[in-house]
Amino acid sequence: MKTIFIAIAIIFTHVSLFAQHSLEKLWQTDTVLTTPESALLAANGQFLYVSNIGSAQKERSGYISKVAPGGKIITREWVTGLNAPKGLGLYKGLLYAAELTAVAVIDVKTGTIVRRIPIEGAQMLNDITIDAKGVVYVSDSKANKIHKIENGRPSLYLENMDNANGLLAVGPALYALTNGKLLKIDAQKNPTIIAEGLEGRTDGLVQVRENEFIVSGWQGIIYYVKADGTKQVLLDTRDQKSNTADIGYNAVAQTLYVPTFFKNTIVAYRLK
Repeated sequence: MKTIFIAIAIIFTHVSLFAQHSLEKLWQTDTVLTTPESALLAANGQFLYVSNIGSAQKERSGYISKVAPGGKIITREWVTGLNAPKGLGLYKGLLYAAELTAVAVIDVKTGTIVRRIPIEGAQMLNDITIDAKGVVYVSDSKANKIHKIENGRPSLYLENMDNANGLLAVGPALYALTNGKLLKIDAQKNPTIIAEGLEGRTDGLVQVRENEFIVSGWQGIIYYVKADGTKQVLLDTRDQKSNTADIGYNAVAQTLYVPTFFKNTIVAYRLK
């Protein structure tokens, strides 16, 4: 009998280690957004901030929207006058948005831009993450760099980061997406490759549980990635030419929010 119980335990352990995940579509917004690039859950969890790049032909046509769970647009143009905003980060009532060459700082209570922090030599700022101490990290995909902003002062953090994009601060570590790779960077700036061979111009990065992540590729592919390097394709919309840009995640509802870029929508999926 004891042998049987041990065998059953081994089977369940094996199944759990290799359990497959999936995404169930919940809702989709109307196509009223303008090149949505990033989705970020508000601090109270009641709505999403969505960055809209705007028109490529018109400077400062970008804006931030508010979108409710269920896909209703609360405020389409909540903050306007932004220069191709992409990654978003929240810290103590301030929303940080990566513009092309500066980081805009927005007061979430008033919806006003309180300051801009220029990044010297920036070519195309992309994603943002903020650690528990309020240090802001921002990637520059064209310049292959990661910058940090501490106490309002920007400085170069890392260079030679091939097409640096998605960033995620977890404790003392910084996770970063480069060209097809997920890296873990320790406090001494030493990078370790967590996973590689990720297709689709790696873009968005969220943590769903300890040592487990979801990674999006801009061209339309989403992966479930574990810290041991294993990966599973959750979604592939490349044939439909539907992009999967800088994703957001609601851990309580286990819901993934996907900006579709040129399709001008946000699509929500439940992680199963």
